[in-house]
Amino acid sequence: MRNSFSERFRGDVELNDLPDHALLGVINIPRSVTASPWALIARRLLYATILTLAITLLVYFDEDGYTEPLTFVDALYYSAVSLSTTGYGDITPVTQEARLLNIFVVTPARVAFLILLVGTTLAVLTENSRKTLQIQRWRKTVRNHTVVIGYGTKGRSAVSALLADGVSPNTIVVVDTNKAVLSRAEQQGLVTVHGTGTKADVLKIAGVPRARSVVVAPSSDDTAVLVTLSVREIAPKAVIVASVRESENQHLLEQSGADSVVISSETAGRLLGLATVTPRVVEMMEDLLSPDEGFAIAERIVGEDEVGANPRHLADIVLGVVRSGELYRIDSPEAETVEPGDRLLYIRRTTGRNLPR
Repeated sequence: MRNSFSERFRGDVELNDLPDHALLGVINIPRSVTASPWALIARRLLYATILTLAITLLVYFDEDGYTEPLTFVDALYYSAVSLSTTGYGDITPVTQEARLLNIFVVTPARVAFLILLVGTTLAVLTENSRKTLQIQRWRKTVRNHTVVIGYGTKGRSAVSALLADGVSPNTIVVVDTNKAVLSRAEQQGLVTVHGTGTKADVLKIAGVPRARSVVVAPSSDDTAVLVTLSVREIAPKAVIVASVRESENQHLLEQSGADSVVISSETAGRLLGLATVTPRVVEMMEDLLSPDEGFAIAERIVGEDEVGANPRHLADIVLGVVRSGELYRIDSPEAETVEPGDRLLYIRRTTGRNLPR
């Protein structure tokens, strides 16, 4: 079944088989400096102009050291032809002081002038080569990252939660077909891949086979099922967290290989219903789901001094115990005693913000 799905959504050309330079329009790795080539040229031309004027002043103040008395325009002319290595030879230094000035000042300035102009040209012309090498290096080194497939409302919220929980932006890869939303992801410092998550080659160049976790958050349930099938096929060990709108499709995602399934419409509906009766409960739940302020639900390893204790009697407010990958609620018999290697789900205070009254 999975092979048939893969064949159906496989393109004529596998993206992961293309050379790295052919992926310039597919993979984008954000840069810390985002100056445009024109801004780079303008800035370096300004530096070259300042350097030319500085040499002009030095030559002008030593006007008697050349073959003829120099006006300011003569000094500017001499500086321009000297720094640009044109060197017509109609004005030359004749005194010892003027020649020393040319050796120790004008010549190094000439080298700096050429570096400015040639360096700018090379930087602009080799931009694609730089990006190609960056993509090549990233594809070889990316490991244990998180791939978010779909950068709509759910995908953006998932990324915000990851960032608020301390996950580095360069360990998050966003896959989407909309270049506008990918541009917003790039502004957050995220690596982006342009393509559909239903295609195995797109998932491969996003590093899904080496990813630690994959968030499946497309806009439709059928797409979520296809994406989950594709991800599980090429990443058997990755943790897949998928979102589905309707509860009747939950079992399809679980059968497709999702480790966790979040039902977005029913969750929102329950909150809406609670808000009409007990709005403060909804406020508290929203606070618990916001990792960057107020209270948050967190997970930690059990301490050595906590082994054998009842989790209800610990300093933290414990909600559940994770043992061998299984979650046990605090009221279950399995959670009566904390064992070595257990992980605790507890309520953590993140800031000093108070809930509204």
